[in-house]
Amino acid sequence: MTLRKARMSDIPGILRLINGYAAKGLMLPRNGFELAENIRDFTVAAAGEDVHGCAALHFYGPTMAEVRSLAVNETLKGAGIGRLLVEALDAEARSFDLDLLFAFTYVPEFFTRLGYRQVDRGALPLKAWKDCLRCPKFQACDEIAVLKWLKPEAGLAARAADADADELIRIPVFRGN
Repeated sequence: MTLRKARMSDIPGILRLINGYAAKGLMLPRNGFELAENIRDFTVAAAGEDVHGCAALHFYGPTMAEVRSLAVNETLKGAGIGRLLVEALDAEARSFDLDLLFAFTYVPEFFTRLGYRQVDRGALPLKAWKDCLRCPKFQACDEIAVLKWLKPEAGLAARAADADADELIRIPVFRGN
């Protein structure tokens, strides 16, 4: 099994993984057009041409990104593929000098073992207004938001600026031109 950036030829395998979880209500479904448009976000775990795991690093402004579309072949769960994928995205995020990573998940314990902490979903406004609006669970979201500060000094500054830092981490909102 090797980790590498995704190629267009990986789209059918990535779709199979993501939409398999989507059929169980655990992820949002994706289509080939969406994947082609965002293929550069994806890293895959592959054996030859077979995709057994995938994850995407999706940017939200110059300081943060989301770990999204993390999926591993059901028969290989527990083999460490998910961990390797998230660690690869972490390294990629650091190479872009990002301050933080976040994710929405049903398995916060997995992310906690990788240095993330649970936060209130309201701390991540960019995510809520971009992708969540099309989610059928938007009004009753049951996913848990997790966040990892890649630069501890950025996290300390954000907490110091927020009077309710113990209750909620306020993430700086990027407002483009």
